[in-house]
Amino acid sequence: MFDLGWTELLVVGIVALIVVGPKDLPVLFRRVGQFVGKAKGMAREFSTAMNDAADDSGMREMSSSINKSLKAATNPVGTAMDGVKSAASSLTNLDPESETGKLAAEREADRKKIEASTARAAAERKQREAAEALAKAEAAEADVTAPGATKPAAKKPAAKKPAAKKPAAKKAPAKKPAAKKAPAKKTAAKTAATKKE
Repeated sequence: MFDLGWTELLVVGIVALIVVGPKDLPVLFRRVGQFVGKAKGMAREFSTAMNDAADDSGMREMSSSINKSLKAATNPVGTAMDGVKSAASSLTNLDPESETGKLAAEREADRKKIEASTARAAAERKQREAAEALAKAEAAEADVTAPGATKPAAKKPAAKKPAAKKPAAKKAPAKKPAAKKAPAKKTAAKTAATKKE
């Protein structure tokens, strides 16, 4: 309808605040709202009256046929595709007694058999996988719950052949740790104590 942005509305609000004043501004907004409501009601009544008049005179049917022709003129590819779809639908409605109908029924039966066999095979595979998973879970649980159970021995690596003996290198004798020497004061005190006794 009107192309008013937030900035235009802000300017209108400021001008209204200055011109009308803050005291009478709510009254003005209430009256403007009532006027807009009445205008919308009148527009709604007018559009319903026009739609009723169009229904009575048959304008809708004419406008729908005009719309179809305009659509065909503006979108020829879409119209051609609609024609192809309608022709293809007539080809799929075959007489079941004709040779083509019998062949189509035979192919449909084969397709259903193939779908059923693949569904059965998939169900069997899922069942087999579930049974294997259950067996693995039970085996793992048995290993955990039975502490005395022995696990299969792991293969030991083959023993290596001993290498030829080489003459041992002479090692230097290990040093003995030196005895701790007591501080001189303590030893002097001990000797003095032993002399007094």
